[in-house]
Amino acid sequence: MLKHKIKVKKLTLFLGMLLLSANLFAQQRTISGTVTDSYGEPVIGATVIVKDGTQGTVTNVDGKYTLSVPTNSKVLIFRYIGKDNREIPITGNVINATMSDSQKVLDEVVVIGYGTLKKKDLTGSVSSVSGKALKDIPVATVAEALTGKLPGVQVTTTEGSPDAEIKIRVRGGGSITQSNSPLYIVDGFAKDDIKDISPSEILSIDVLKDASSTAIYGSRGANGVIIITTKSGAEGKMSISYNGYVGIKNITKKLDVLSPYQFVQKQYERALWNKAIPSEYEKYFGSFNDINLYNYKNGTDWQEETFGRTGVHKIIH
Repeated sequence: MLKHKIKVKKLTLFLGMLLLSANLFAQQRTISGTVTDSYGEPVIGATVIVKDGTQGTVTNVDGKYTLSVPTNSKVLIFRYIGKDNREIPITGNVINATMSDSQKVLDEVVVIGYGTLKKKDLTGSVSSVSGKALKDIPVATVAEALTGKLPGVQVTTTEGSPDAEIKIRVRGGGSITQSNSPLYIVDGFAKDDIKDISPSEILSIDVLKDASSTAIYGSRGANGVIIITTKSGAEGKMSISYNGYVGIKNITKKLDVLSPYQFVQKQYERALWNKAIPSEYEKYFGSFNDINLYNYKNGTDWQEETFGRTGVHKIIH
């Protein structure tokens, strides 16, 4: 009798589970569709999940998917790295989705120099200037062309002569005894300076300043890295170009200075104020009684001698 009751209970439990499974199966629906990008190409491996649910799948090589969802599900969510998420209401058994490129992705790969980094690892800025912005600047060297073009890059001239050395500092001065100059990379090769490169030959200049980007070049990039890409040949007809510039420089304004008479008079007053003996004054300027003679003297205009000559600057590329 006891065995018979146990068999009845098991049979009842089995039938109950069977009815429950059938009920659940009846409450499912199958949805299919295709996921494409903004250009109409299939998105492979996109995730399709039910909002507020656990059901999900991924698209195949053709961007197609098939998913069983509860009948009470209302929204499907489409996700893919580099694309904006999409939420589409469930209105039928076929749901197609078009995904657009995301503008706020932090993990996309960025080319830095001749290596790659993730945007989130790029802790500092990478400054760039194109050759198009340099070609109209009348300068003789690349260093002069960089002046004021790149934020955080200091370009200074050691002296006033035309052939004076131009110093470029990306991170300021970090060493007293060693060089603080950045590493120059020209078309993939390291150089000590960039004096021999014409500005008209440059395609682009990139300055790497943060630790993540300069780490590509090891300890040599400790003072920053300046990457220069020059123009290369292109298919087509041969072309010859000429680029010339001529500039004239002269002084625009001079300071007012004392005449010889005024200068000698000031020296006499200075000698009296300091209680100097007359012989000290007369040693350089003569007797004070003859001071009127300086009205007929023409002094040397040192401003005119130093800056007054017109300078001609020529550049031919």
